Amino acid sequence: MYKNRDEALEFIYQVNEKLPTNDLVETAICAPSVYLRDLIKRQGDSLRIGAQNMHYLDEGAYTGEVAARMLKNIGVTYVIVGHSERRAYYNETDETVNLKTKKAIEEALVPIVCVGEELEVRENGTTNAVVEAQVIAAYKDISKEDALKTVLAYEPIWAIGTGKTATPEQANETIKAIREVFVKLYDKSTADQIRILYGGSVNPGNVVELLATSDIDGALVGGASLKPDSFLQLVEAAKNK
Repeated sequence: MYKNRDEALEFIYQVNEKLPTNDLVETAICAPSVYLRDLIKRQGDSLRIGAQNMHYLDEGAYTGEVAARMLKNIGVTYVIVGHSERRAYYNETDETVNLKTKKAIEEALVPIVCVGEELEVRENGTTNAVVEAQVIAAYKDISKEDALKTVLAYEPIWAIGTGKTATPEQANETIKAIREVFVKLYDKSTADQIRILYGGSVNPGNVVELLATSDIDGALVGGASLKPDSFLQLVEAAKNK
């Protein structure tokens, strides 16, 4: 929840023409819903716009909510599903994450499905079990073909906005474990193809080391992406992965 409209437009004008082409890096800005159409009208060939949340129903008496088909109709490409802040503050559950993921796929949106553990879970050594349960719940009744239309983001809750970051080894180890879950759910080929991002206090100072690991395909970045120069440094690191 950052920037007013003028600031959002100034940002996109500063980064639009400096981004690598989509065949090198997929770059997306997931913005507050009130700015989505303004940004979509100004997105360059190398940038796509995503939403931060959506409802899993097409319409109804759900004041304040936005449906997937509404997002699709205005040209949104990506949508974040199950972000830890939505889970923590707005009663997002594993069940609603699953429903939203399926609805996003149905509307040809790319869901960025978020999973992650709290500090207590990390400290007691049950990270993999907790994250595995979240992944299994999120992909319930989703076919292999549809799973490949998604992006998964591993975001340890204890590392979001705290300045703490999972070490590259910790992040990579957990993402490897997530791939093993996809092997169980589908097969090794599917597990290898699904793109898995790391999110959690990613910044220009640690992104290169994180992306140098074997299983991290990209980054879901919060505060460090709010300034154009920082945003472009993050994208450049992804281009060089």
